Amino acid sequence: MSRIPNLNGFVYFEAVARRGTISRAAEELGVSSSAISQQIKLLEQTLGIKLFRRRGRLLSLTLEGEQIFQTSATALRMLSDAQHHFGKSREPYRLNMRVAPSFGVRWLGPRLSDFVTRNPDWDLRVDAAPDPTDFDREVMELDIRYGPGRWPGYHAHTVFHDRVLPLCSPEYLSTLSPDDDPGARLVGARLIGTPRALCQWDHWLGYQDIDTVIGRMPVLLDRSSMALQLAVDHAGIVLDSLSLALPEIAEGRLVPVFPQLPVLCFEAYTAICPTRYHKRRSVQLFLDWMAQQVADHEADIAAIYRRDGLHEVTLDFATLFPEKSG
Repeated sequence: MSRIPNLNGFVYFEAVARRGTISRAAEELGVSSSAISQQIKLLEQTLGIKLFRRRGRLLSLTLEGEQIFQTSATALRMLSDAQHHFGKSREPYRLNMRVAPSFGVRWLGPRLSDFVTRNPDWDLRVDAAPDPTDFDREVMELDIRYGPGRWPGYHAHTVFHDRVLPLCSPEYLSTLSPDDDPGARLVGARLIGTPRALCQWDHWLGYQDIDTVIGRMPVLLDRSSMALQLAVDHAGIVLDSLSLALPEIAEGRLVPVFPQLPVLCFEAYTAICPTRYHKRRSVQLFLDWMAQQVADHEADIAAIYRRDGLHEVTLDFATLFPEKSG
């Protein structure tokens, strides 16, 4: 054999041998009969053998042709299988996930551009909803929940800690009593909260051992985004997550009301999924990306702590929320 045969020659030959005639092979392959005849002639010249016995338009394989047919059919099938395998490996990763709404809007949403830029072929669906996923009924692989993390029967691990402290705008801070006593400073202040938050004003006041007279009815808003915006607009003091409010704190639109008091830190965000999903590559890749984002976020928080002189205390969930830990 003087040179490597053209692959098209084997493709055309295999089709003719399988279909029985050149015209049928040409119809299957979408080429002309003359193109097939030419390729088979070149293949015979290259191999130095006759592949077909010709009786008019009827073709039958020679002994050598039968051997080449068996070999080429196997080789073409292996190539087709390899193409199918690698074609599947290039398919985009698919991940359907659910997240707690405020976390999705305030924390995950601004970071997703990094993820989709790094993973342009991903098919990603993110559903921001307050209710946990029913994995038996819904097409979801992952859920990031805000709560104590009691998820029997599921794979679950904490991905995020919450840090809670009172915040207000610099303008509103200037209207508060100059008294150094935290209780005295809160007298007459408008308190803002979110009923869905784990840490409410009574938890925070109780832990800080502050006994004060609240002069105004608290304002409760359903989402952290609304509560934080109300505080940015100088309407009162919001008790909320430092992590969710980090952009406003970094820009100075919100400031700590009591920098001398510890920020309350506790486990809050848990990634959950059925155990059978945990090893899925799409789930693992997304959680690995999230872990890096959390690490960067922790560095940003540390910088805020240094700038504003803050410190924190890490609390066991049952210690801070005994009524929710039964």
